[in-house]
Amino acid sequence: MTIACTAAEQPRSPALEAQLARPLPMAVAGSSVHLPATVVTNAELTQTLDTSVEWIVSRTGIRERRRLAPELAVSDMCVAAAPAALADAGIAPGELDAVIVATYTYDQPLPSTALMVKERIGAHRALPIDITQAACANGLQAMLLAGHLLQVSAHAVLVIAADCASRVTDPRNRTTGVFFGDAAAAVVLTRSKSPGAGILSWDFGSQLSDSVEIRAGGSRLPTTDRTVAAREHFLRMDGRAVWETATSRLPHSIRTAVDRAGLAVTDIDHFFLHQANLNILTAAMTELGVPMHRAPITLDTLGNTGSAGVFTALHRARSEHRVHPGDTFVLSAIGAGFQWGTLCFRQDPGVDAAGGEDVAWR
Repeated sequence: MTIACTAAEQPRSPALEAQLARPLPMAVAGSSVHLPATVVTNAELTQTLDTSVEWIVSRTGIRERRRLAPELAVSDMCVAAAPAALADAGIAPGELDAVIVATYTYDQPLPSTALMVKERIGAHRALPIDITQAACANGLQAMLLAGHLLQVSAHAVLVIAADCASRVTDPRNRTTGVFFGDAAAAVVLTRSKSPGAGILSWDFGSQLSDSVEIRAGGSRLPTTDRTVAAREHFLRMDGRAVWETATSRLPHSIRTAVDRAGLAVTDIDHFFLHQANLNILTAAMTELGVPMHRAPITLDTLGNTGSAGVFTALHRARSEHRVHPGDTFVLSAIGAGFQWGTLCFRQDPGVDAAGGEDVAWR
């Protein structure tokens, strides 16, 4: 399932404006991150790629990343991430109304990865939902959907954003080979009881582009010996197009969402941004006029973890007790397609915002 909007600004009806003025009643009640055990350093990559440690750090800000063991899949990372987030929230698996898995590296085309995860964690009455094709923006679309579910009837939703990009990056390609890492991040979202808390506003946009794509494996170009030999099942990325789109769209999207919430950028306590590239994050924060210390960084030790990136930053801030009840924050990301989006959020003043289990941030 994918939620997408056009990039052009459209006039809003009075009814829609009134709806957007009411927050989606949602609180972040728990979070966690699961990291594979294997660490791959820049020095190790230089043994197989035409690059250097200095080049990787200067162009990306990444020093190391994680790799999932070959016998495991994305659903295994999701299952590993779920218990700590649920324990942090004080929610049992059987209490979940929905399990949403956000990933572009799902276990297999069918059956649903969310269904696999739901069954394995014992969330037997939960609705399984997969968000797949907004790539690194998957997690934000999943969170927006969770907010609407909570607004209607749900009481607790588990969102897990996870990607195993090592399975779709060409080990011979320097452009993609240095960026990506594997990880899963989970958030438990519950219905907010405080007026004015939850998702205050959002902004989503899209612009069709093949600058980041995996060409083969779908109905247009099914898997054949030729597609495998041509390495068309690996991710291809135009770095310049990503830079230009991300550094223009992310600040604009953040400003739009914050403005719709009736706030100023200076009112925002935390900026949880797509963990793609340190230079992109720095450029976006500079454009916004916000100091970098308000945007937690995880990409330096995790790399670009795709759908999970925004949530790894959120969890790091929670586990370090930097997020407090009543704080406002934005989550913003851009993914292949291009699809981008921002959520402007106020944490429920009555819900402890401190995270539970920490991970070995290095």
